[in-house]
Amino acid sequence: MADRLREFFWPRKGLTRPARYLAKRILRLSASPHAVAAGVAAGIFSAFTPLLGFHILLAMALAYLMAGNLLAAALATAIANPLTIPLIALATFRVGEALLGISSTEAVTAGELFHRLEHLELSELWQPVLKPMLAGAGLLGVLTAVIAYGATRFAVRSFKARRHARLLERAGLSSHHTPALSPGDTTL
Repeated sequence: MADRLREFFWPRKGLTRPARYLAKRILRLSASPHAVAAGVAAGIFSAFTPLLGFHILLAMALAYLMAGNLLAAALATAIANPLTIPLIALATFRVGEALLGISSTEAVTAGELFHRLEHLELSELWQPVLKPMLAGAGLLGVLTAVIAYGATRFAVRSFKARRHARLLERAGLSSHHTPALSPGDTTL
């Protein structure tokens, strides 16, 4: 039992293995670099919202609107996981307070924030908790999504170029080889 508990909290293969797997899974999607990057951006943006339980639906709707890859959007929502949600929630809350000019009379920890979310009614939550979190999520989510879009697009383009070069090399062709045009053919 102790081994299973230790394995749950500290896997033998490390804590970064799931993130590496997810990144490789996203890179290997057969969509265009823009579609994959737009999907990742939509997923990351939705992960910053306080709409727990609706991240995947929101990500897929945003990805659809941006012509993004729906699977990439769903996979990217994994950035909001039990380890990161307290940090994301507290960061969006603090940034939202600053944006709205709200000053808390007391320091709120992530635990207290989740306690409020769990025990207050929606009408009681709006002004003190959800409104600042949504404002902060808007800013932090957009900034993070823009960075993720650029990084993902670059990574997917690089991955596909390396993969294409390897395939050409295996086929015995150089990556600089271009096929000759036949008479009457105007396209490559």
